[in-house]
Amino acid sequence: MTHADTGHSAGLRTPDVRPENPHFSSGPCAKRPDWSLNVLSDAALGRSHRAKIGKAKLKRAIDLTREVLQVPDDYLIGIVPASDTGAFEMAMWSLLGARGVDLLAWESFGSGWVTDAVKQLKLDNQRTLTADYGALPDLASVNFANDVVFTWNGTTSGVRVPDGAWIASDREGLTLCDATSAAFAQDLAWDKLDVVTYSWQKVLGGEAAHGMLILSPRAVERLESYTPSWPLPKIFRLTKGGKLIRDIFDGATINTPSMLCVEDYLDALEWAQSVGGLDGLKGRADANAGAIAEWVAATPWVDFLALDPATRSNTSVCLKITDSAVTALSDSEQAAFAKAMVSALEKQGVAFDIGAYRDAPPGLRIWAGATVEHSDIAALLPWLDWAFAASKAELSQAA
Repeated sequence: MTHADTGHSAGLRTPDVRPENPHFSSGPCAKRPDWSLNVLSDAALGRSHRAKIGKAKLKRAIDLTREVLQVPDDYLIGIVPASDTGAFEMAMWSLLGARGVDLLAWESFGSGWVTDAVKQLKLDNQRTLTADYGALPDLASVNFANDVVFTWNGTTSGVRVPDGAWIASDREGLTLCDATSAAFAQDLAWDKLDVVTYSWQKVLGGEAAHGMLILSPRAVERLESYTPSWPLPKIFRLTKGGKLIRDIFDGATINTPSMLCVEDYLDALEWAQSVGGLDGLKGRADANAGAIAEWVAATPWVDFLALDPATRSNTSVCLKITDSAVTALSDSEQAAFAKAMVSALEKQGVAFDIGAYRDAPPGLRIWAGATVEHSDIAALLPWLDWAFAASKAELSQAA
C-alpha cells in the first residue's frame, strides 16, 4: 500500500478541517503556541555560561522550574547533560548499591533502567516487578526498605501511576522517579519522591539534550554518605571529597550547556506561567486527553492501550486498533496496517510522528501535552477515522 493509494482508491472524502499544527510527536514535542525564532533573540550566544549573564540565565531557569513545578524549597534542582537519560543514569550510578533495589517496568524506558541496573551496574539484592504494555506492576508488593526505581508516566505505553499513595511515607530506601513525560502535566507527589528527572523537550516543548535532576534532602544525604564501588565518569560526578557539588544546583553545569536551548527553556517556562502555571498546564493536557477519550468511547475500531482509566496518560496517549479484521492479522501485518495509517496522515500533512513506539504493540501514539492546542486535537480525530477507513478499504481490496 502506497501513501498515494490510501484514501484515493477507496474513494473517501477527506475531512474539511485540518489541524493548524500537525506536530503530535511524543518527543521532541510541539513548541508552545505562537512560538517563533524571535523568542530566542536574547540568548547569550558567544558568551561563556560561567559569565555573569550565563549564570543568571541558568539560575533563572532553575528558579522558574521550582516555581512552576511547585518543587519544595529544600529540594535541589540541577541542570545536567544528556537529557532525561543522562539525568536518570547519573542518579542510578551515583545512588544505587547502598541497599537492595526494586525495579519497576511496564514499558520500554522503564525496561531500559532495569537493564542498566541488572546488566551494567550488576546490583546485588535487586528484584524486578514488571507488567505488560497497558498495565502496571503490583504496586502493593513494592518493598520500600529497598530503593525503588520507576517511571511516573510510561511514555511508550501511555500508562502512568495514578498518584503517589502507593509509596510509603516511612520508606527506608530512596525513590528514583523518571518523570520526563509527567512533569508539568501531572501532579508529582514530592513528599514521596527523592529523585526526579525530566527533559526539556516533553511537556514544555523545549529543545533537547539537557536534563533536570531534582534531589530531596534524603537523596543528598545518601550522596554524601555513600560511595559506589564502581568508577564514575566525570559527567556523572555529583560529589567531591564526600560533599555535594552544590554549584551544580545553582546553575554551574557539569559540562557546557547550549545557551540557545536555555533561552528556549526560559521562554517555555514563562509561557507556562502565562497559562496559569502548573494548574493551567495540567488543565490543557487533561482537556486534550479528554477529547481523545470521548472519541475513543464513540469509536468502535480503537481503544486505549492502558487498561485502567485511572492509569491513562494525559500526555502520551497510546491507542490500539481493535477492529476484528485487523486483529485477525499477524503481528507484522497489524504493524503494517498501523504504519499505513500513520503514513497516510503524514502524506496529508495533518499529523506527524504518531506511530506507536518501536518496542510497543502496533497502534498510534498521540501527544496531548500542554503545548498542543485543543482545537488541533479536535481537528485530528476525524482524520484518524478517515485514515482507518482508507487503510481498511485497501486491506479489503488486497484480500
